[in-house]
Amino acid sequence: MNQNSSQAERLPHGSAESVGEGPRLLPWTTSDGNPCYLSTDGRGYLSTLADDIETVQIGMGEELLEYARGVLAPGTLARPAVEYRWLACRLTEALSDALRIADSRGQRIPAPQEATEGARPDEQ
Repeated sequence: MNQNSSQAERLPHGSAESVGEGPRLLPWTTSDGNPCYLSTDGRGYLSTLADDIETVQIGMGEELLEYARGVLAPGTLARPAVEYRWLACRLTEALSDALRIADSRGQRIPAPQEATEGARPDEQ
């Protein structure tokens, strides 16, 4: 992993669940490939499990990105096509996981308060 802290490490555990309202998009799908949602206050077993899985997914994505940068760095020896295909597949999976996590967290961000009538936008 690189020297910068990952986003998951910078957020206090459970902080992503403590905002917003509505169901949480979980980091896994049903057996049919449909999204799974959880109605929660963010403190239960499944919320904690989802937090842990997201942390692992982000960490694995960071490690994979570091590996890809090494493989693709200028001056490195060319690799067999099958290795580049493997790398592309894993990067696609990592990006899919990261986008799902971003979508889940974005859905839980509380909506901004409505502006009071007559107030100028710079006074809000």
